Amino acid sequence: MSSWFSFQSKGGFAAVRTVLAALFTALILSAGLAACSRPDTTPWKLTDVSGHLPDLDFKLTDDTGKPVTGQSFLGQTTLVYFGYTHCPDVCPETMARLIQVMQQLGPDAKNTRIVFITVDPARDTAAALHDYVRAFDAQHTVGLTGTDGAIEGIAKRYRVAYQMEKRDPSGAYDVTHSSAVYIFDSHRHARLLATDTDSIDNIAGDLRRVIDSPS
Repeated sequence: MSSWFSFQSKGGFAAVRTVLAALFTALILSAGLAACSRPDTTPWKLTDVSGHLPDLDFKLTDDTGKPVTGQSFLGQTTLVYFGYTHCPDVCPETMARLIQVMQQLGPDAKNTRIVFITVDPARDTAAALHDYVRAFDAQHTVGLTGTDGAIEGIAKRYRVAYQMEKRDPSGAYDVTHSSAVYIFDSHRHARLLATDTDSIDNIAGDLRRVIDSPS
């Protein structure tokens, strides 16, 4: 008992209050950090494909004739779309919608890219793709082409279906193809799938969440 009163008489209460205050502050800070690091459990508006599709990986040629790989897009959020420059309707409509999404992102679009991969490499040369994608957005859009085998390989990797239709008398032809947009995060992980039924607002909202997420 004498030691307790001795501790008090030497400013023990003040010391205890200081220790308790420090502990309380530490608890508040740790709780705040836990809240900040807690994963966002809000349901996605788009289709969540995390863990169901492989990372972004390929060896193709961009619309300037430069060889590129999936690694080239490390650090950038990418929206990958498979189409072709002679597409009469779906492709230009999809690209126009994606440009509206980019506009909604504002400054967040800085490290975001729209990657247009042709399913018609016979006609879509690097130069043709360059003119096509730059007509939509010269800053955030890149076109990719490659050999028939390379295009077939990446299409199979991401379960994209496409088929050249019968030529007309002039030799022209259409290519039927999947129209989904694949969204990869800055670590090249497949995260979301957007379709033509998803609104621009929903795509932009989920894309912003991917940009802001740590992985």
